[in-house]
Amino acid sequence: MVTVSIDAGEASEASDHEAYVEQLEWLYALQSRGMRFELDRMRDALRLRGEPQRGLPVVHVAGTNGKGSVCAMVERVLREAGLRTGLFTSPHLSRYAERIRLDGEPLSDARIAQGLGVLRRDSSLPCLTFFEHTALLALETFRDAALDVAVVEVGLGGRLDATNLVEPRVTAITNIAADHMNVLGDTLEAIAGEKAGILKAGAPLVLGVREPRVAAPILERAASLGVPVWRLGVELDVRESARGLLLRAGDQSLSEVQLGLRGAHQHDNAVVAYGILARLRQQGRAIPDEAMRRGFARAQWPGRLESVPGQPAHLLDCAHNPDGARTLAAHLASLPRSGRRVLVFGALGDKDHTGLLAPLDEEVDDRVYVSPEVRDRSVPAETFLRIRPGLVCQDVPEALARARELAGEEGLVIVAGSIFLVAAARAILLHLPSDPPIAM
Repeated sequence: MVTVSIDAGEASEASDHEAYVEQLEWLYALQSRGMRFELDRMRDALRLRGEPQRGLPVVHVAGTNGKGSVCAMVERVLREAGLRTGLFTSPHLSRYAERIRLDGEPLSDARIAQGLGVLRRDSSLPCLTFFEHTALLALETFRDAALDVAVVEVGLGGRLDATNLVEPRVTAITNIAADHMNVLGDTLEAIAGEKAGILKAGAPLVLGVREPRVAAPILERAASLGVPVWRLGVELDVRESARGLLLRAGDQSLSEVQLGLRGAHQHDNAVVAYGILARLRQQGRAIPDEAMRRGFARAQWPGRLESVPGQPAHLLDCAHNPDGARTLAAHLASLPRSGRRVLVFGALGDKDHTGLLAPLDEEVDDRVYVSPEVRDRSVPAETFLRIRPGLVCQDVPEALARARELAGEEGLVIVAGSIFLVAAARAILLHLPSDPPIAM
């Protein structure tokens, strides 16, 4: 018999992970409750849990694309300024713990297991969904950590999102594009109206929408609440110079800004983030210019034009709607070509598959199709053959292997079309531990 010695630290870590897995299995089982867009359950739960959102200094960010990048930039700048931060985002790429961060670090297995266990045992709570439980866990965690600022990303829409009971100091809406139209409305104006639901009296709005007709419902609600607005192209401006970006928000400006996030579309996201920070400064937060420059340069948001070196190289981008696909195509057009470009593509059933594939026609040479492994929402990879020719693979490892063969050592493999496909590919390429994907 061979005796293996395990020290107390290793045993404790293993125990924490087992508890984490057990609680996560319970939480994932709640997927059967689906997504329920109304606030009464969440309002009751918050009341029963002592109103953890009350007095919590929140930056609340909605939008179709770019809201995660804006959250990442704002949170990193605040940390560089020496402030204690919380960050709530969704979905996760690799592990559930990524959704809730304190001072830039995902919660530990032990902390998540303990927090979910408390909620699970609270028999007074209403029948909450997966996302509602997660949002409640985040708000309780942030309250207990006595943060300086919590940056909270809206899950879906805004008006009826479970996060919309926070009491924000600043709100922001990034761009508005066609996505989740079965839930949010069949026009951009309707979608804008849903996202405008996060506005609160007393909390200034930073608006990253240029188109007047799309901005109109948001500006109308802001006027009705007496909410001051800084709007992209008006009070917000971004310009390029030889030494970096020049950002302007109201009467404040910041020069020589370098971005850690790739892509020209991040310029608009950066000035929205700067607008949020400028509003926080007006409210008394000490955020020096140099902290801003460091934060913008160091901010990262995995899976967004993320480059993975190799032969061939890989480019991972969570372009999951037509606007995101056009942004990806513009970035690819700006890159030099040194070999074949192969797209690994998969998408969920509620997406505009033609709108996702067509913008990339001029930028890719081959396509490899695979179905993301998300229960009840994936579509067979063969579906995409009706739109553009390509190869069909049974799983993500096979798809990556075939794409690398087609690209050759000098080529580029592009993974896009679904956040969940990017997450699976990223875990394989970077050898990351992963929790199951969940589209909530």
